[in-house]
Amino acid sequence: MLLNYLKIALRNLWKHKTFALVNVIGMSVAFASCLLLFLTAWNQLSFDDFQVNRDQLYMVYEQSGPTNKSGAMPAPLTPALRKELPEIKHATRIVSGGRLVQYRNQEFDKNIQYVDPDFFAMFSFPMRKGNPATALNSLSNVVISEKTAEALFGKTDPIGKTLLLRQEEVWKPFVVSGVVADAPENSSIRFDILARFEAYPEYQPNKDQWDNQFHTVYVQVDPKATEAALKQRLRPFVAKYYANSILNLKRDGGQPDENGDLTSLRLLPFRDLHFDTEIGGGNNSPIKRSYPILLLVVAGFIVLIACINFINLSTARSMTRSREVGMRKVLGALKQQLVLQFWGEAFILCLIALVLGGLLAVSLLSQFNAIFRSQTSFDDVFTPGLLLSMTAVFVFITFVAGGYPALFVSRLNTTQVLKGKVSLGKTGAVRNTLLIVQFAIATFLIGCTMIAWQQVTFLRNMPLGYNESQVVSIPVGDRINGRQALNLFRDKLVQQPNILSVTGAYKNFGRGLDGSTFISIVGFDHKNRTVRSHWQPVDYDYLKTLDIKLLAGRDFSRQYATDTTNSVIINETMAKQLGEKNPVGTLLNVDENAPPMQVIGVVKDYHHESLKKTIQPNTLLISHDWPIAYILVKIAPDNVPETMATLKKAWEEVAPTSEFQGSFLDENTNRQYQSEERMSKMFISAAVIAILLSCMGLFAIAVMMMAQRTKEIGVRKVLGASVGSIVALLSKDFLKLVLVAIVIATPVAWWMMAQWLEEYAFKITIEWWVFALAGLLAILIALATVSFQSIKAALTNPVTSLRSE
Repeated sequence: MLLNYLKIALRNLWKHKTFALVNVIGMSVAFASCLLLFLTAWNQLSFDDFQVNRDQLYMVYEQSGPTNKSGAMPAPLTPALRKELPEIKHATRIVSGGRLVQYRNQEFDKNIQYVDPDFFAMFSFPMRKGNPATALNSLSNVVISEKTAEALFGKTDPIGKTLLLRQEEVWKPFVVSGVVADAPENSSIRFDILARFEAYPEYQPNKDQWDNQFHTVYVQVDPKATEAALKQRLRPFVAKYYANSILNLKRDGGQPDENGDLTSLRLLPFRDLHFDTEIGGGNNSPIKRSYPILLLVVAGFIVLIACINFINLSTARSMTRSREVGMRKVLGALKQQLVLQFWGEAFILCLIALVLGGLLAVSLLSQFNAIFRSQTSFDDVFTPGLLLSMTAVFVFITFVAGGYPALFVSRLNTTQVLKGKVSLGKTGAVRNTLLIVQFAIATFLIGCTMIAWQQVTFLRNMPLGYNESQVVSIPVGDRINGRQALNLFRDKLVQQPNILSVTGAYKNFGRGLDGSTFISIVGFDHKNRTVRSHWQPVDYDYLKTLDIKLLAGRDFSRQYATDTTNSVIINETMAKQLGEKNPVGTLLNVDENAPPMQVIGVVKDYHHESLKKTIQPNTLLISHDWPIAYILVKIAPDNVPETMATLKKAWEEVAPTSEFQGSFLDENTNRQYQSEERMSKMFISAAVIAILLSCMGLFAIAVMMMAQRTKEIGVRKVLGASVGSIVALLSKDFLKLVLVAIVIATPVAWWMMAQWLEEYAFKITIEWWVFALAGLLAILIALATVSFQSIKAALTNPVTSLRSE
């Protein structure tokens, strides 16, 4: 029986090749899109799932007032936590420090992390060689990843081998005591080499300093201890160890948080680390949890539209198979047999579409990863949980797509279908609802796409207060001293006519090709209140190179020796924070053990951070205690390729072992908005797919409706109706449904995008015309789709129409 059903299903599909092809194409595109989006979302949502102790792991962070959060901790905090809180089973500090490794006179660029010995007891990184309990017992020991072991030592056993780490421009020896498995791609903590935290160069001068925060802290809590109880224990701990900080906040009028605390230590669950964009992320860029959920919603939208198309096409085709159904019923076919037959055909179509969709997804994977900057891999498909979820989704889709048409066909009246009179009137409500849903989704995606694109364009084009189009940023790296490289580089370019000025800085603008960003905030007392400012060590000609406007005072000058020791330039926001009428000449007691620093100039505010944030106080200084990490070069707008070649050649002469990674500042700032660009591209792609699939569904409904109204159209033509009036009549009902869809989709899209824009300190205003345009596009698309079939029906010879009825 089942084999007979299969044969009949295949014959019917072959007989109606056009129907089958349209359905397969629509479902294949939907399955391919859904698979790629589903895998991307799964990759994000499964971050750190491999950590066995994940539910007991927390990141410690500090909150001052209602909103100020920081994941940077002081060195003495972790020993104090171990001493005071028995609920903490394990704890580790983690800080990145340098990237250069040397073995047998060969240098390698590796990710070095300094940790405490508890690291291996807390995190699930299996040790391939060595003992995890003793691997980091010595300050001169290091543990390396499998990839690093292969890169440095090849097939040789690395245990006991000595390698050199570059620390503060000095090569120091360390002995390999273990090899650990490589961290998975979806791990918040990533490393190539692990060394003891006490071996970090900045540890000794700061091991007892509670006011120098430079690393993260993770703790593992005893399973018997509750998170609520631990939070209560942290309050007296803070009162004991943060007493000075609390006094300063009281003095400065600090605002308490929702618990009444001026400052507090809090715990961020490790399972939420990847989704905390304020303090989380580990070694990977954090994302909002809403992003993968949004991917799943978009995937659901696309599949839903494809299912609606399938239902509409199957229902429309049932009219041509009504006599077959009637004959089967007369010959004794049961309702469940008819349902099984028609659902079987739907299952075969969906299965074919799934296979083709999978092949399409595989072929598009590299382009998908490039466009959406994703790390999606089909290796995840074989994860038991994901495989089970995808199977369940597929079975559900076949039931939804094939179930309703099968039930509809099985309920057709036998007598009526044998007479050739098939009434689909009761399906009108379902049909109309499906059409409204399709175009509501399409209109929603069009509106969201337009607003997301507007915001991305706004972020890219907004004046930032400095020259970003003519300035090239070159990361110095660890292979050469930054200040030495700057001086040599400046000397080599001094005679080049296309080089207008050269300077250096500790921090970059945006995100350069090295992928690094630095934030340095310094706090100090001024007139009995705490002042906090971003600290930006720079070199001469910084304002000149970036075209930053000087409002008062003067620029740094080589004529004043004190400019390299105790002079600063501040921005407008910092000047307001100081509260001085004329800030030029103001003395700032930044360090009790050093002379006060004098404000020599005030510059106009410029956006030294992302436009997601308001402009913060910023202080510029020249100090040999801070490294030069970036060289900034202002070039002439003419012959840019030739000038870039000149810069590259000069860099190869100055730092032959370092890669040239120069990029324009506007490119760097644009990289800050990769998630926004990714979101807008995702909406555009989803909107295009949704519109195309919706048009297919609308065309199917138009075919069905025109077939039902054949006699009516013939009578109207006989009575003198024009082709235009008939086309208008047939299109009117569809346009009403599209208008309903627009009315439903517009407020939802408006609300959702308004919530998204709240993340930005600088953002566009949502205008009414955006949704008017989105609605108009939906109407035009619907009208173009329906008009083709309407005109075809209106041009049909009325004699032929009436005879067929």
